[in-house]
Amino acid sequence: MATTTNGHTLPAPTNGTGGKGPVANTTLKGPARFDPTFTQKVIESMGPKTSPRMREVMSALIPHLHDFAREVELTVDEWMAGVQLINWAGKMSDERRNEGQLMCDVVGLESLVDEITYKKASEAADTATQSAILGPFFQNDNPTLEKGASIYRTKAEKAEVVYMYGRVVDNKTGKLLANATIDVWQASTNGLYQQQDKDQHVHNLRGKFVTDESGEYACYCIRPTPYPVPYDGPAGKLLQLMDKHPYRPAHIHLIVLKEGYEPITTQIFDHESDYLDNDSVFAVKDSLVVKFVPRKNDQQAKLELAYDIQMAPVDPSRKAQL
Repeated sequence: MATTTNGHTLPAPTNGTGGKGPVANTTLKGPARFDPTFTQKVIESMGPKTSPRMREVMSALIPHLHDFAREVELTVDEWMAGVQLINWAGKMSDERRNEGQLMCDVVGLESLVDEITYKKASEAADTATQSAILGPFFQNDNPTLEKGASIYRTKAEKAEVVYMYGRVVDNKTGKLLANATIDVWQASTNGLYQQQDKDQHVHNLRGKFVTDESGEYACYCIRPTPYPVPYDGPAGKLLQLMDKHPYRPAHIHLIVLKEGYEPITTQIFDHESDYLDNDSVFAVKDSLVVKFVPRKNDQQAKLELAYDIQMAPVDPSRKAQL
C-alpha cells in the first residue's frame, strides 16, 4: 500500500497483468486540501463478487481519476462539460459511427491500448502483421465479394484505381492460409466514408474477400487520400479545444480473420501521404507504411499494391488465461 501527498491510500501498484510492477507516478505536490480518506472508501465499496480483473482495473483507475480531479481542482461546471461531451458522443453513436471511440482516438487512448495489446501478443509469439486502431466507421454488413472484384462503386473526383493483392500466411511456419477473411474499407477522395455521404453507393469502398487455396486475395480499390476527423461532434470539438489539426494520413482499413489464428485489425498507410508524422489519432506505425507502384497491362487500374498479411496462431495457454 502507498499514500499520496493528498493523504489517501492507493492499492499496491501492478503492471496491468496482475503482477507487481511500475505504474505512472500519480503523487501530487502540496499538503492534503481535500478528504484524505475518500478515494480509499470508493475503492473499498466494491463488493466480494467483483471479479479479480475488475477489482485490479478499478482499483487503479479510481485513484488516477481522483488524483486528476484534485490536481487540476476540477470544478463542477468543468466536470459537467465533460459529462455533456460524453453524452453527446453517445447520442451520435450507432452501428455506422462510433463517436465515443473517435474521442478516445484524438487523445491517443485507442492507439495506446492497441500498442499494449499487440506488445502482449508479440511477446508470446513471433511477430505477426502489426495492428492499428479500428476507427469509428467500421460496419458489420460489408458484402463478401469474389477475388479480384472492385469495392469502388461510386466514381470519385481524382480517384486513382489500385489493384491490391497478396497472401495470408502463418507467421511461424509460412503456411499459406486458405479461407481467411479480409474485410476492407476506406474513405473516398472527398474525405467521407460511405455512411457519411448520401451520394455514395450503400457499400462503396467496402467489401470482404476470402483467400483461395493458395492463400491469396485480390481486389480493386482506390489510392487513399488524407482527410480530417469530422468536426461535427465532440471529437472534433475536443480537437479544436486542444488546438490540434484534424487530419489523418491516407490509409486503408483491414480486419483479417481465420479460425485458429489471432484476429488482426489494422490500417495501411500510403508512404507518400502527408501527416504520417503527425496523425491526429497517433495510429501510424513504420511497418504499416506501404508503397503504391505503377501497374502494367490493366485497363482498370494504373497502380498496384502487393501486401502480404502474417497471422499468429492462437496460443492455447494465453487463451485460457483470458
